[in-house]
Amino acid sequence: MADEEGQRSLLKELPVLLVVAFVLALLVKTFLVQPFFIPSGSMEQTLHGCEGCTADRILVTKPPYWWSDPEPGDVVVFEGPGTWEPEVTSTAPSNWFASAALFLGRAVGIAPPSDRDFVKRVIAVGGQTVQCCDQQGRVVVDGQALDEPYLYQDDSQPFGPVTLAEGQLWVMGDHRSDSADSRVHGPISVDDVIGKASLIVFPFSRFGWIDSPDPQPTAAADPGSAVLLAPLVVAVRRRGHDVHGRSRARTRSPGEGATSAARGRRRWRGVRPPGGRRTR
Repeated sequence: MADEEGQRSLLKELPVLLVVAFVLALLVKTFLVQPFFIPSGSMEQTLHGCEGCTADRILVTKPPYWWSDPEPGDVVVFEGPGTWEPEVTSTAPSNWFASAALFLGRAVGIAPPSDRDFVKRVIAVGGQTVQCCDQQGRVVVDGQALDEPYLYQDDSQPFGPVTLAEGQLWVMGDHRSDSADSRVHGPISVDDVIGKASLIVFPFSRFGWIDSPDPQPTAAADPGSAVLLAPLVVAVRRRGHDVHGRSRARTRSPGEGATSAARGRRRWRGVRPPGGRRTR
């Protein structure tokens, strides 16, 4: 009898637990971290999404842009303005069950994103003038050529000059010859940005931070996402360290400890300040 009552109680509580879990997941996705599925090869080889590849699953962090705007070099996920054509086309769900499954799949990063979601790298920000190309085929911002070590198959497509208004971003794919970006569709708004692409979480062989080297040396890097996700990276690396072998700590004998301490005291006592007496 008690077992039957317990089962009935669990069945009553299960829908409530599922709703609570769904709401919590929605809050995390909306305000903190959102998994994202790379839909195309426009960011090769920083992010894999080419045909025949195992598409990268990444974490997009939102706190880095709570207090500041994206900076040059950041890889961002954004909702494309109306002038942006989808890079990939997905089939619309045929019923409510398929719609719910697609929503959950996107929530955990295992289903392709919306047609309106894109991932690109920030090249220039509001107030800057961007164009291509100089004599070496490089993109130029405010008269200075960019240093872009992440480029893959650059086509050096001419454009500009384009001066960005405040609140606008010029974004381009790392795989320049296979990316329809701001060169085709124009700049995007800072308000269109969903978050910063910070970490590759799958496949596990590619687990790690997403590089965001600054092509403009004068701008400062944003550590926000690194601070947010650092515990996760440390945990994964520590686990890998345990699997491949634990480091062995070298123990000192009492004699070694005493000798080291004596040497330290001798070095400390021997310091002379400029123009002064020996400190003790």
